[in-house]
Amino acid sequence: MGFLKLAGWKIDGRLPENCHKSVLIAAPHTSNWDLPYTLMVAFVLRIEIHWMGKAQIFRAPFGGLMRWLGGIAVTREKASNLVAASVAALQSSAGPLHLVVPPEGTRGKTSYWKTGFYYIALGAQVPIVMAYMDYERKISGLGPVFLPTGNVEADMAAIKAFYAPFKGKNAAQFDAG
Repeated sequence: MGFLKLAGWKIDGRLPENCHKSVLIAAPHTSNWDLPYTLMVAFVLRIEIHWMGKAQIFRAPFGGLMRWLGGIAVTREKASNLVAASVAALQSSAGPLHLVVPPEGTRGKTSYWKTGFYYIALGAQVPIVMAYMDYERKISGLGPVFLPTGNVEADMAAIKAFYAPFKGKNAAQFDAG
C-alpha cells in the first residue's frame, strides 16, 4: 500500500463477503505496468488472484516468480480450450479462486473485446467483478459485481458502458465502445 499511496493512487471497493469465486475483468489493459499495479491493488484488497499472461513472461529467470504471483501461462498462438479449462478450475476449486482476465487480450490498440472472460463466468456460474484501473484519476479497485445472463450482446454492452470513462496508461489504446 505504501508505494500506491506515495504514487497518489486511491483504492476503492471490495469483494462482497459471499464472493469466494469470480472472474475479475482487468480493464483497461494498455501497459506492462498494469500487472504490477494489479498485484499491488489485489494485495491491498486482500484478494488472492490468479491471472493469465502470455507464455513468454513465464520463461527463465522470472517464470517461477510469475507462477508464485498467481500467473497462468497462456500460449496465444496455439488453439486450446482455455475457457473450458478455466471453468473446470473454478468449479473444482475447494477454496476461493478469483481469476483475472483482460478482455482486450492484448495491451495494444483494439476495439474488440474477447468474450472468454464472459463464457468462463457463465460456464462456472460465478459472478464477473468489474475491476478497473484509471491512470488519469489514479484510482483503482473493484466496481459492481455482474451476473451474466446468457445474453452476451446485452451483457457486453452493459459491461463496456461501465468501463467507458476509465483511462489506461496508454489511453489511446483503450476503447470500451
